[in-house]
Amino acid sequence: MAADERSTGNAGLAIGSGSRLSRICVRAVLLLGVLVSLFPFYWLVVLASGTTQDIYRYPPKLVPGPHLLDNMGRVLDTVDFFGSLFNTVVVAVLGTVLVLFFDSLAAFAFAKYEFPAKKFLFGMLLVTYMIPAQLSLVPQFVTMAEFGWAGSLKALIIPGAANAFGIFWMRQYAQNSLPDELLDAGRIDGAGFFRLYWTVVLPLFRPALAFLGIFTFIGLWNDYIWPLVVMIDPDKVTLQVALANLNILYNTDYSLVMAGALMSVIPLIVVFLIGARHFLRDLAAGAMKM
Repeated sequence: MAADERSTGNAGLAIGSGSRLSRICVRAVLLLGVLVSLFPFYWLVVLASGTTQDIYRYPPKLVPGPHLLDNMGRVLDTVDFFGSLFNTVVVAVLGTVLVLFFDSLAAFAFAKYEFPAKKFLFGMLLVTYMIPAQLSLVPQFVTMAEFGWAGSLKALIIPGAANAFGIFWMRQYAQNSLPDELLDAGRIDGAGFFRLYWTVVLPLFRPALAFLGIFTFIGLWNDYIWPLVVMIDPDKVTLQVALANLNILYNTDYSLVMAGALMSVIPLIVVFLIGARHFLRDLAAGAMKM
C-alpha cells in the first residue's frame, strides 16, 4: 500500500513538473514571438533617431540616438505634414465607416435573405475580388475625371465604399454567428430589414466589424498608388504621397525618411490598439459562452 502511494505521488509530481515545464516553454515561445514582432518598430525608432551616417555604420547602432526630435522637426519643415495628415484622416475615417456600413448591410442580405440571382451575384462579387487592383487604375481614373472628382478627396473615398473582401468576410461571419431564431423573434415583434440590422445584427457583428475596420483603415492609410494617380492637386495629397517627397534621387537623407515613416505609423498603432481591444474582448466573451 505504501509503495503504491509513493509511486502515485511520484507520478503526480512528474506530471506536475512536466506541465510546469510545458507552460514555461509556451510562454518563452510567446515572448520570443512578441520580441520578434516588436523589433521592426524598435529598429524604426533607432533609425529615425540617428543620422544617415549612423545608418551606414558597421556594426550597426542598436540604441536610439539623440536626433529624433530634430529629424521630426525637419520633416515638418520639408513637407506639409499636418495638411496631408488631415487629408489622410478624412479619407481613412470616412472610407472605413462607409465600408463597415455597406459591407455589413450587404453581408446580412446575402447570408439571411433569399432573392433572385443571389448565388450569381455573390459569385460575380468574388470574381471582382480576384481582379488585380492595378488593372482598374485607368478606367477608375477616367470615371473619376468624368464625374469631375479627379483631385478631390471624394475620388479616394467613394470608389472604395464597399469591397468584395469585406462582404465575403462579413457574410461568412453572419452565417456562423447570427442565429435565425433571433431574427425570427425580431420579425415577430414587427422589426423590418433595417431595424433588424441596426438593433439585432450590428451588436452581434462587433468582433467582425472590429477586424474589418482595422484592416480597412490600415489599407486606406497606407494607400499610395491610387492617391498618387488621382490627386492632381498637390495641396490635397495624402500622407504617404507627401512623405514620398522625402526620397530624393541622389543623396537621400534616410534618417529623415525614417522619421517621417515613424510619424505616419503612430496613428495606426493607436487605431490598432483601440480596435483590437474591442475585438479581443468580444472574442473572449464568445469563448466564455462556449
